[in-house]
Amino acid sequence: MDYKKTANLFKALADENRLQIMEILKDGEKCACKLLEALQISQPTLSHHMKILCDAELVSGRKEGKWMYYSISKVGIKSAKAYLKELKISEGK
Repeated sequence: MDYKKTANLFKALADENRLQIMEILKDGEKCACKLLEALQISQPTLSHHMKILCDAELVSGRKEGKWMYYSISKVGIKSAKAYLKELKISEGK
């Protein structure tokens, strides 16, 4: 297990703005402009949050023209689920 990678993944989720971003992205890919409108934060603040989410592999981004488009990464979500599944405590204990 890569503990540093797993810690970064959960640190990325430990912020209410990033949780809101994940909530918005659950319906599919969104332009950064739509995220800015929904969150009412500055572009540098959004970039900071997106870097953290992308570095944690929870979100992937692609550039089209002058805008970035973001979507949830199935790889990152799968990693988070796998870790939490390992922690599952049997019901008898």
